[in-house]
Amino acid sequence: MVATGGAGQVYASTTNPVIATGDGIAMAYRAKAKIKDIEFVQFHPTALYQPGVSPAFLISEAVRGFGAYLVNKKGERFMFKIDERGELASRDIVARAIDNELNISGEDCVYLDCRHLDFEKFLEHFPNIYEKCLSIGIDAKKDLIPVVPACHYFCGGIEVDKQGKSSIKNMYACGEASCTGLHGANRLASNSLLEALVYGHNIANDIIKNKKDLENKDLNVPKWDAEGTTAPKELILIKHNRKALQTVMSDFVSIVRSNQRLSKALKKLDEIYVDTEEIYKTTVLSPQLCELRNLNAVAYLVVKQSQKRKENKGAFYSLDLVK
Repeated sequence: MVATGGAGQVYASTTNPVIATGDGIAMAYRAKAKIKDIEFVQFHPTALYQPGVSPAFLISEAVRGFGAYLVNKKGERFMFKIDERGELASRDIVARAIDNELNISGEDCVYLDCRHLDFEKFLEHFPNIYEKCLSIGIDAKKDLIPVVPACHYFCGGIEVDKQGKSSIKNMYACGEASCTGLHGANRLASNSLLEALVYGHNIANDIIKNKKDLENKDLNVPKWDAEGTTAPKELILIKHNRKALQTVMSDFVSIVRSNQRLSKALKKLDEIYVDTEEIYKTTVLSPQLCELRNLNAVAYLVVKQSQKRKENKGAFYSLDLVK
């Protein structure tokens, strides 16, 4: 059973841990499993803006629900220009609105304004957020909180049926690595937890029911042959390629996409892929190199499936499909 989580680290800014490198999805793809809906990447609108920090700290949407305003550097609210619900619009709309505001202004972030709120109640509801901001010199009582959208959740992955079976015999997938279809094009908050519980249960029952078909067989898998490879003298090339890939995805395959951006991304990703495979052929395997190869595979899949999508829906938005 593949239960390796998502691939948020394919982007420069993400709420995901550093190990979320799409390993299971990439391995399944190389084994010819069907990968579905991976172009639907959900971005959380308000991650704390801290350049170079990964994972990004999440500023809960409940803060906007509590009454906080989204403002630009001039202190102007901009959400009502996009949606009549203002800051209470759905996650994908708010993320796109922030992305648009940043593109227009050229600024690095927008801000959450909590200064007008009842401070005692704010502190009661969001003590961790207040303390985190305070730890980097931001007092939400009197300061604006800098925020940016960050990659949050992959709605697609390894295609499975209701029992969690993939297109490869005897291989199951569960959680964010899988694509059950339950999230559609845009996951609702916390649905993923319930999905993982239900599908974990379904998979366990199916394994018990069909355990005779799943008995271990002696596959005579040969030991890993590292002959002809050498230990890398330095990991800077791998680190550089990972950063380059994240930059490409963040710049060209992020919240808003276009045919031109996707074509440019594919060209740049191909260069990173060729360079990475050269390293792979000549050096001893390391976790860093394996993760980079897996990020390469996931990035490629996101771009290719984005190019095939012909309708804006949920977490997917292309300028070329705007009517």
